[in-house]
Amino acid sequence: MKIKPVLVAIGALCLAATAACATTTTAAEPADNAKSPAYPVTITNCGKEYTYTKAPSRVVVMNGGSVAEVSALLELGLGDKIVANAQSYGDSEVPGRVEAIKALPTGDIELNEMMDIPREAMIGLRPDFVISTYDGGFRAEAGFATRDDLAKIGANTYAPQSACGEVGTVSHKPTIEDSYTMLRDLGKIFGVSDKAEKIIADSEERIAAVEKKVADAEKLNAMLIIPGMAMGDQFSSVGDNGIWNDIMAKAGVTNAFAGASENMFANPSKEQVAKADIDALIVVNYMSADPDADAKKLLDQFPQWDAAKNNRYVVLSDSIYLGPSNAIAVEEIAKAFHPDAS
Repeated sequence: MKIKPVLVAIGALCLAATAACATTTTAAEPADNAKSPAYPVTITNCGKEYTYTKAPSRVVVMNGGSVAEVSALLELGLGDKIVANAQSYGDSEVPGRVEAIKALPTGDIELNEMMDIPREAMIGLRPDFVISTYDGGFRAEAGFATRDDLAKIGANTYAPQSACGEVGTVSHKPTIEDSYTMLRDLGKIFGVSDKAEKIIADSEERIAAVEKKVADAEKLNAMLIIPGMAMGDQFSSVGDNGIWNDIMAKAGVTNAFAGASENMFANPSKEQVAKADIDALIVVNYMSADPDADAKKLLDQFPQWDAAKNNRYVVLSDSIYLGPSNAIAVEEIAKAFHPDAS
């Protein structure tokens, strides 16, 4: 996890690729008021059932290096339900999101060495709903409040369904559907399913429009890299298996390093990168003072790439990860790499 900011962010990306293990069921809506939120609502999350008799009102969002969860809550108009948020990323394609996250209460918590909320502080917040980025955020051995600890004080717990398994290898192919599943779950939990479905429908419509435009465009090979997260080796943060593969495919682009390993990151050698056919470059901004300079440095380093010859790159941030804004990433990639089609 997160002993340093770089470690946290890499951990967060790994979470987005772990195996899905949850399903959702909803109690039948009252016949006399079909438009009202249907409570009780039962959510099966990471193998356990959680029943909600009303919408949570004291929400705590754990860190884990992600902003998917807090961004989803904000997108659903639920920011006023948050009593403590530990998530931040520092950049976003969504206007105002960075500022909105910064404005959320933090609970004045002294975070632990993993930059997350320790057990006693969590209990002291008196939450009725706690969101972790993955099931490991409730591990006693890591100093966190367990799901059972939180249940004893009346708090339900949740991790994105796509992140219920162990962190590490990818056991399913992450897709944009994982983002939609999280939105649907939160919509049901908070009684705002109509809002969640509207967000999802808008995303699906925008992505479908891009797919139609690029259907006949030349498929380009792209390398995705997160320079600010490189761990020692320059290319340790080259994307391999992740939700970005689905995003890229819908924009008419193929990840040149997809399937290179079973992990989130390919970690190729410099020689492998030099030999790869890279038509386009996707730089994901993570705490960089100048991500465009990062991109140009890579293009200068490998002038043999078609990407370098055509100065073909795009800079993205939170839209490329699990979260409510994947349509933006699809649109931006298509616009940068298939301008005639988009």
